[in-house]
Amino acid sequence: MRGILTFILAGGRGERLDPLTRDRAKPAVPFGGIYRIIDYTLSNCINSGLRKIYVLTQYKSFSLQKHLLSGWDVVSSQLGEFIDVIPAQQRIGSDWYKGTADAIYQNMYAIQDQNPHLVLILAGDHIYRMNYKDMIDVQTKHKADAVVACVPMPKDMSTSFGVVQADDKGRVMGFQEKPVEPKTMPANSGQILASMGIYLFSREALVTELAVDAEDRDSDRDFGKNVVPNMLKRGKKVFVYNFMDENGRSKYWRDIGTRDAYYQANMDLVRPKTPMDIFDRSWPVRTHHPHFPPVKALSTSSGPCSIVDSLIGGGCLIEGARVEKAILSPNVKVLDQAEVKESIIMEGVVIGARAKIRRAIIDKEVVVPPGATIGYDQELDQKRFVLTTSGIVIVPKRTKIV
Repeated sequence: MRGILTFILAGGRGERLDPLTRDRAKPAVPFGGIYRIIDYTLSNCINSGLRKIYVLTQYKSFSLQKHLLSGWDVVSSQLGEFIDVIPAQQRIGSDWYKGTADAIYQNMYAIQDQNPHLVLILAGDHIYRMNYKDMIDVQTKHKADAVVACVPMPKDMSTSFGVVQADDKGRVMGFQEKPVEPKTMPANSGQILASMGIYLFSREALVTELAVDAEDRDSDRDFGKNVVPNMLKRGKKVFVYNFMDENGRSKYWRDIGTRDAYYQANMDLVRPKTPMDIFDRSWPVRTHHPHFPPVKALSTSSGPCSIVDSLIGGGCLIEGARVEKAILSPNVKVLDQAEVKESIIMEGVVIGARAKIRRAIIDKEVVVPPGATIGYDQELDQKRFVLTTSGIVIVPKRTKIV
């Protein structure tokens, strides 16, 4: 695994996650109480034995860089290992990154410096568990120029993904970018084979294809839209890695680029049988752990404290309140007779006495006044906050609620 160089693309604007991305890059958005989104991709790398990692950043990257410096000093520089941040530097021109392929092309010097056998390209905003060795095995078996990780998805979701067509040996025969009329899987006309935005290239193929793409004035500089389809036209050997279990079922993977997808992926963690087991010590999810005291749950004269089907971060204080199907980040206070249901509460939030919160995402350092309600009156919530398509209320960071 030492001959493999990994790039994690973490420079997207994350506009569809606004207002959660107003002050931070999408991969730096808190997730699951104590994590950041990028922690899942980085944990996959470390658990897979990949220790040469570049994180490519661009927009609003300060909190992401701070998190990586604080929590990801887990490799040995003396052994040639690293997790290094590379900000957009305009090394080969005056442009910022124009697309996923251009982000790698602009950092070609890093590939030349490391001279790897294979280059793995990952997104920093997906939630999943993958042993990348399985993908590498596909490349080794077929001596492929490239391998594309794919997962079966319902046909009606085709406009959100690149759709791959492969033969019975797994060789890619076609690639459609977000088609309205997609090619379905031969064994199941109701499903497509969706690209996960995860690519493994031989170094020679990647260097060649990026140079060709850079000369194409009509290219969007994107792996899915341009690079992979053009490789197919020239007869290059591109294969699929199917992200499925031993029973042929899709493994858990979520692209949380939208607000509703972000909310639902968080709620998946509090389900009784969660598809994303963060308690599996054989595949730990690592992060930076600040120092907080233990959780304190108190009964009051008004009644007992109640916590049901929830994740609670360190330093939280819950006084005579009810927390149900919710995720509380560290240092949250939920005071006497307050109720928090089906919600994501980020660090430093105070829920005042008798306040009621339902189906909401409350960003950091918000104080909810005593007796206030959020998530119960849509008309009122629309005037004060941001609502997702499905009606989830988002309260931006440090919002003053009156």
